[in-house]
Amino acid sequence: MSTELLAPLDLAFWHLESTEHPMHLGALALFEGDGGNDAGSIVELLAERAAAIPRLRMRVRGVLLPIGGAAWSTAKDFDVRRHVRHVRLPGGDFAADATHLAGELMEQPLERGLPPWEMYVLTGAEPGAFAVLVKLHHALADGMRAVAIGAGIFDQIAGAGAAGARRERGVPPRSWLPGPHQVVGFARDRLEEVGRAVGIGASVMRASRFDLWGDSAFAAGSSGTRRLGTAVLGLDDVLKIRRVAGGTANDVLLAVVAGALRRWMLERGEPLPGADPRALVPVSRRRPGGPAASGNRLSAYLLGLPVSEPDAWTRLTAVRRAMDRNKAEGPGRGAGAVAVLADHLPPLAHRFGAPIAGSAARMLFDVLVTSVPLPRSTLSLGGSPLCAIYPMAPLARGQSLAVALSTYGGRVHVGLVADAKAVPDLDRLAGSMTDELAALLRAATG
Repeated sequence: MSTELLAPLDLAFWHLESTEHPMHLGALALFEGDGGNDAGSIVELLAERAAAIPRLRMRVRGVLLPIGGAAWSTAKDFDVRRHVRHVRLPGGDFAADATHLAGELMEQPLERGLPPWEMYVLTGAEPGAFAVLVKLHHALADGMRAVAIGAGIFDQIAGAGAAGARRERGVPPRSWLPGPHQVVGFARDRLEEVGRAVGIGASVMRASRFDLWGDSAFAAGSSGTRRLGTAVLGLDDVLKIRRVAGGTANDVLLAVVAGALRRWMLERGEPLPGADPRALVPVSRRRPGGPAASGNRLSAYLLGLPVSEPDAWTRLTAVRRAMDRNKAEGPGRGAGAVAVLADHLPPLAHRFGAPIAGSAARMLFDVLVTSVPLPRSTLSLGGSPLCAIYPMAPLARGQSLAVALSTYGGRVHVGLVADAKAVPDLDRLAGSMTDELAALLRAATG
């Protein structure tokens, strides 16, 4: 893999970026050190494994054709030392210090002339626990692809990779000259795609609104600063609630987010909005068993978060019914599928139109809420077990909060990325997540 055009959505993410709105995903992984690893050995191991991941050697460069396009190409002067760094934290609460620093590091855009990723090894004053912060540009990978790339640093996945590379399923050869049935099928598919794109565009126009959140933190201007908040939810509690309420575990988590926002706004003394805020809930368009395409394959659902509803169980019921309607319609239709439109635009339109489209995101949704899948197996780095991992999503223009959730080790880890000036009390919102889950559990078991 030496040269490869950026897929349309990757190109859109690449051009959406600005100094105030870096478009990288992240994850903060905390490890239980046993004293067997020093900082130098962790950095060496991480650098060795990152260098062995082919995708992490790729950088973005401009191309003559198509006009406005860009391509991935292998960086001939690739030096993993420019991407893997060590930061020693002062003594104190290591987890809190690592979380604070991770938020600040998420502010900084990735250097665009290099492969767009960074990893930081964070250690404390004393040997023991350590953390790894991973930053991957959204053009490089969506959530599922980011997990596949980032997982290569762990002992279990790196060991499996060393034993033998995964073989891609062969594609039978075929003639480049299409037959009459192929021509008809292609034309029919293109007409269907165009019709679907027109329908999505119309839905976006109808869904766009100007009744923003008034004086709320979510209507504040962007400062370019970042803060990371974290919460840990019991997976058993989530599943107990789901068994009583029906639906999915993700429905429960979306209801937790809605309830947490309500609690947080009331504690701040803010009036509840006249219209419930809307969440953009990304959905992968990757098909199980399908080709391992490297580009972003995303759509999304739009979901009204019922923060105006005072009863926790009624909020969950409303979320479950709304998500059932979204799923019945499918991820390729409706205003939430706006990302699908990227496939129907020429590269030049992405180059000049992405910043405009990014500025309009605020009229479509208020907060991003995404679930990032992780391997179910126990993971470790250099023999030190992974004890927590907090995913981080980028902030869209004009927005102050993004929520990402990952399940690992029987717990749901919540990463809250916020504009640091607009949401200085992010820890209070993180605490509201656990309070809301407790309220739902009481309603389910009482």
